Amino acid sequence: MKNRIVVALGGNALGNSAKEQRDAVKETAVPIVDLIEAGHEVILAHGNGPQVGMINLAMDSATKNLPSFAEMPITECVAMSQGYIGYHLQRFIRDELKRRNIDKEVATIVTEVLVDGDDPAFKSPNKPIGAFYTKEEAEKLEKQGYTMMEDAGRGYRRVVASPKPVDIVQKKTIKTLVDNSQIVITVGGGGIPIKYVEGKGTLGEFAVIDKDFASAKLAELMDADYLIILTAVEKIAINYGKENEQWLDKLSIDDAKKYIKEGHFAPGSMLPKVEAALGFAASKAGRRALVTSLEKAKDGIAGLTGTVIVDDK
Repeated sequence: MKNRIVVALGGNALGNSAKEQRDAVKETAVPIVDLIEAGHEVILAHGNGPQVGMINLAMDSATKNLPSFAEMPITECVAMSQGYIGYHLQRFIRDELKRRNIDKEVATIVTEVLVDGDDPAFKSPNKPIGAFYTKEEAEKLEKQGYTMMEDAGRGYRRVVASPKPVDIVQKKTIKTLVDNSQIVITVGGGGIPIKYVEGKGTLGEFAVIDKDFASAKLAELMDADYLIILTAVEKIAINYGKENEQWLDKLSIDDAKKYIKEGHFAPGSMLPKVEAALGFAASKAGRRALVTSLEKAKDGIAGLTGTVIVDDK
């Protein structure tokens, strides 16, 4: 059965340097093209945590050491990471398609994602980004309007808000390409956060968007059948790391809500994945989310492994 699938690839799976990323993406392309070869429509989203951190750190270092070098906003850093990661993904996916004689084009879309300027996340920024600073440097930055936070004894870092995605600006372009059987790489790093301001058009927001929530929004807007959130493990577990650890083949909407309330999933790790999967599965009858590892994605769609989140009602 042919499915329209949004695949959310984690940024940590792509390495911490250009060489590491090239090597990783060569391997990543194989299971992605497996899905395409099986007849599925694939839309690829990805994280950018290590990559945007590397870019932001380089820009911060330049600003600190070269007074004439203007600060680079996080929105521009996210855009850079979309191009950098997208280039490698489209290149090696295209190469793998050609090896299999599959005639499809691959395109990366520099993607803006609309957020609500009144999102409560802006009142409590908690996502660390960029370089480490001393306490004295951090105090100076706070006077300039930045929110700073001590990070695990390693120094102080700027923290930004992580609002929920409301809409995807380039959704019509993405859908046109997908409807014409092309492979699209989009909402990289959760997308470049923007907001609409009356009389001013769009403004970039000093924030980052969680790639799993952006992928779920993308899957909803593209009317996908499946959202596949790829992670380091094959299945979701409750009581993870304990004697009564239990790996789950299937997770209903009600059970997912219960396990979230009971605190089974770690914030910043499995929790956003489960919440995003839950939101997509509950958004329309027949939609399913799958959480599994990259190499098991094809088997997961076939019902052989992974954790499927589905509305049983």
